Amino acid sequence: MPRKGMRSLCCVAKTPSNLQPPLTLTPRQSLESAAAYGIIESAADIIERWNTETSTFAKVTSMFYEDKAEAMVFIERVNNLQKTMDLLVSEDPNSERLMRAQRLMEIAMKRLQKEFYQILSMNRAYLDPESVSTRSSLTSARSSYSDFPEDDDSNTVGDSIVEVEEVASKVMTDLRSIAECMIASGYAKECVIIYKTIRKSIIDEGVYRLDVEKISIAKAKKMSWEEMEIKIRSWLEAVKVSMETLFKGERILCDHVFQSSDAIRESCFTEISREGAVLLFGFPEIVSAKISKKSSPPEKTFRLLDMYSAIAGNWRAIESIFSFESTSVVRSQALKSLVSLSESIRSQLRHFESRIEKDSSKVVVHGGGVHPLTTSAMNHISLLADYSNVLVDILSGSPPPDRTLLPESYFNVSDSDDSPSSELAIRFAWLILVLLCKIDRKANHYKDCSVQYLFLTNNLQHVVSRARCSNLKQLLGDDWVRRHVAKIKQFSDSYKRLAWGPVLVTLPENRAVELSAEEVKERFEKFSDSFERAYGKQSTQGRSDSELREEINCRLRESSCRFIESITTREGLLSWLELVVVSVVQLPLKMLRVICLICFRERVLRGVHMCLLLCLACQGSPH
Repeated sequence: MPRKGMRSLCCVAKTPSNLQPPLTLTPRQSLESAAAYGIIESAADIIERWNTETSTFAKVTSMFYEDKAEAMVFIERVNNLQKTMDLLVSEDPNSERLMRAQRLMEIAMKRLQKEFYQILSMNRAYLDPESVSTRSSLTSARSSYSDFPEDDDSNTVGDSIVEVEEVASKVMTDLRSIAECMIASGYAKECVIIYKTIRKSIIDEGVYRLDVEKISIAKAKKMSWEEMEIKIRSWLEAVKVSMETLFKGERILCDHVFQSSDAIRESCFTEISREGAVLLFGFPEIVSAKISKKSSPPEKTFRLLDMYSAIAGNWRAIESIFSFESTSVVRSQALKSLVSLSESIRSQLRHFESRIEKDSSKVVVHGGGVHPLTTSAMNHISLLADYSNVLVDILSGSPPPDRTLLPESYFNVSDSDDSPSSELAIRFAWLILVLLCKIDRKANHYKDCSVQYLFLTNNLQHVVSRARCSNLKQLLGDDWVRRHVAKIKQFSDSYKRLAWGPVLVTLPENRAVELSAEEVKERFEKFSDSFERAYGKQSTQGRSDSELREEINCRLRESSCRFIESITTREGLLSWLELVVVSVVQLPLKMLRVICLICFRERVLRGVHMCLLLCLACQGSPH
C-alpha cells in the first residue's frame, strides 16, 4: 500500500466542532518539524520492510544474519525515532506524527524481539558459559601461537580459535545493540523476559549435568558413605566448573548485553543463577549434618576439608560473581557452609585426639615393631598437614592447647608468638605428643626392658620419618626433628646396652693383655654362650630402622673381631679370620663351614663359629 494511503488510513477524521485554530510556528519549529517528519519516514521505510505481519520474507528470515549492515541501520533509525518521539511528546502528546511514530515503534520492537530471541537460541554454542568465560584465554592463546614457527597444525588450531572468538564477540555485540535499543525505547521488560527465559534454561541444564541436586538432610543420613562420597566428588568438580565457566560465563555475558542498565544486569543475573548457586553451595551443609556423628571414622575429615578448600579457594570468585545485593543469599549460603564445615572438622579433630587417648587395644607387636596405632595416627596427621593452609582458618575459632603442657625439651615455642601458623604448629605438636605418650604406655606390655626400648625406638623412628617426608616438617621445624632424632638415639643406646651389653662384657677391654690358652678358651665359651642367648632372643625382634640395625651389627662385629684378632695372631690364623670378617658376604655357606673346620684344629671353633653367625645375622644370610 502506498505510504500516502497508509497515512490517510491512520489519520483521525476531524469534525468541524473539533477544528482548532492552526498553530503559528516559528522558523526554528518549522525546521524541527520537517526534520522529525524526515526521521519518521526514514524509519518507516526500513521498519515496514522487516514487518513480520506484512512480509513473508521478514517472517522467516533473520535480519542480522541476512544483512548485518541493514540490521545496524535498522537499530540506528529506531534510536532516532525514539528521540524524535521524545521531542514530539514535549510539543504535542496527541499529534498525528507521534501516533504514527508509536505504531512504527511497536512494529520495530516486535522485530527486535524476534531477532533477540533468534540470536540467543541459535547461538547457544557460542554463548555457552565456557565459551564466554574463556574469550580472554582464547585471545592469549591466539597471540601465543604467533611466537612459534608456522606449520599446518598450528595454523589449523589458530584459525579455529580466531573463528570461535570472532563469532562469540559478534553475537554478544549484536545482543547488546538490540538490548540497548529496546531499553532506550521503553521495551526493557520484553527484552528481559526473553533473555531470562532462554539463559535460565541453559544454566539450569548446566547445574543438572554437573549432578547437583537437592537432597534433604533426612535422605542424606540414610545414604551409605560410599554413595555420599561419590556425590562429594561430583560436587567438588561441579564447584570448579561452576566458578570457572558456568556462573562466571553467565555473569560476563549478562554484564556485556545489559551494560547500559545496572538494574537490569542485576535482575537478569540474579533470577538466572541464584537458584542453582544456592543449591550448589548448600550441599556441604547437608554433608556436615551427616558426618556430625561421633562414630564417624577419621578418614571422613578429609572429605570435609576438601569441600572447605573448594569454597575457600573460590571465595574471591564467589564475591566477584555474586556481588549484587540481590545475590547476597548465595554468598550467605556459601558462608554458612564454611561455618558448618568448620564446626564439623573441629569436632572430628577433637574425636581423633580422643580416640588416640582412649585407645585400649591390647595388641602387642611381635619383636617391638611399629604399632598399628602409630601407623594409622601418623598417616592421618601427615595428611592433615597437607591442609595446613585451610586449617589455620578453621582452627582460629577454637583455643589452642595450653603451651605449658608441652615440655620445653619436646617443642620449643615462643610465648610471644601468637601467629596463626604458630598456633597450628602447636596443635600438630600436641597431637603427636598425645600419640607418643600413648605409645610409651603401650611399651609396658613388653616384659623385656630391651624390647621396650626397641619398641620405643621403632615407633619414634616411624613418627620422625613420616614428619620428614610430609608438610609436618615445615610446620614443626628442623629443631623438632633434631630433638626427636636425639631421642631415638637415646632409646637405641638403651636397647643396645640392655640387649647386647652382656655379650660385649665377655670380651676383654684391653687387647694388649696376654691371655693364656685356658683364658682364651674361657673367654670364647662365655662369649659364645652370651651371644647364643642374645642372638636367640634378638633375632626374632623387629628393627625397622636400617641405621639402627647396622649400628648394632658394626659394634658387635668390631668388638668380637678385635678380640679374635688379638688371640689368633700368635696362632697364625689372622689371615683366615680377616677373610671371614671382611668377605663373609661374598662367601657361600659351604666355604664358611670349611673355614670353621680349619679353625677347629686350633681350638677356636666355638668363638669363630659364633662370630660367623653374628656376621651372617648382620647380613641376613641363612645359617
